[in-house]
Amino acid sequence: MSAAGAPARIGRFGLYAFLIGMALLFAIPLLVVISTSLKSLDEIRAFSIFVPPSSPHFAAWWKAWYAACTGLNCGGVTLSVLAGALNGYALSHWRVPGADLILLALLLGAFIPYQVILYPLVKITSSIGIYSSLPGIIAVHILFGLPVMTLLFRNFYAGLPDELVKAARVDGAGFWRIFVSVMLPLSVNILIVATILQTTGIWNDYLLGLIFAGRENQPMTVQLNAIATTSTGEIEYNVNMAAALLTALPPLLVYFASGRFFVRGITAGAVKG
Repeated sequence: MSAAGAPARIGRFGLYAFLIGMALLFAIPLLVVISTSLKSLDEIRAFSIFVPPSSPHFAAWWKAWYAACTGLNCGGVTLSVLAGALNGYALSHWRVPGADLILLALLLGAFIPYQVILYPLVKITSSIGIYSSLPGIIAVHILFGLPVMTLLFRNFYAGLPDELVKAARVDGAGFWRIFVSVMLPLSVNILIVATILQTTGIWNDYLLGLIFAGRENQPMTVQLNAIATTSTGEIEYNVNMAAALLTALPPLLVYFASGRFFVRGITAGAVKG
């Protein structure tokens, strides 16, 4: 009995050893970043990066937060999610002229690289007076998020029975009443998915924020790059590491807080295409 179970135990031991090794491989850089952010500059220079801090402190975190924490306004998230939900609802349950062409255009738009249309967008936003401003960067994020958001919601709403809309129309509800009172209450999971996608996408954006946000509204990614690539004064590695962690924390917290809803929403949105 024990001889027969020996290969299984060896295999299980090998599997756990491999998993632990992979976990350490990915965890070591993160631990180094956290450890460095809690050290003083003198301690960083004197010891190896793998040596834990002798007296941990959060001075670098406070400095990184107050010196670089900008771009916290994510107004483009709500508007782009709602616009995508509205478009998806209209294209799935209402007879919109040219709906197939609209879907094709949105599908193509989802795969167009940002760089292709950056210059036309700069000219357009400049001509209407919103370039290098908060409304400008919000409008750009809505524009770039609209194809994916529309396809996501259209896919979800297409899986809902048409009888819901027909029954509401029989009761006298119109386009907006059905959307607000019927569709949105049924869309909690997919709304969470869309919000997560847009929040992380906008928070992690660098290129659009650098070009369209303006100096007063630059996102954390732009500020982090400015901190890490500075060529004047003393390079504060602890502040750099703290700024990197502060930049990465919000998307991680969003995923940890709503991960189960994300899985439910993705599953619900994949029912029907």
